[in-house]
Amino acid sequence: MTRYLISFNDGAMDHISAGDLPEVGKAAHAVCQDAVNAGVFVFGAGLERQQASVVATDGMVTDGPYPETKEVIGGFVVVDVATREEALEWAAKIAAACRCAQEVRELLPDPELDALLRRAG
Repeated sequence: MTRYLISFNDGAMDHISAGDLPEVGKAAHAVCQDAVNAGVFVFGAGLERQQASVVATDGMVTDGPYPETKEVIGGFVVVDVATREEALEWAAKIAAACRCAQEVRELLPDPELDALLRRAG
């Protein structure tokens, strides 16, 4: 199986009225529950609306994001599925629930990290 990051940019849900947000939240949680039931949900969350902090290799912290970054992530879900097509299907469900487009990226495999997680779990 392969892990995919499904995400949307901060501000992508700004068109949703405050009165509609509870309905959107309920729909998003229902899709996540479906992913849990299907055994593909790894993790997901919305991100607090704020600028990121960038921590340099020397430990220096500056307000971010990086200067060349035009957009920041507003929320994400990680799924572990057999194919990219399946990840795109989950992204379509999330897009409909959240009422905003979703970006899909394959996460690089890391067998060493996976082994560490298995031993820790």
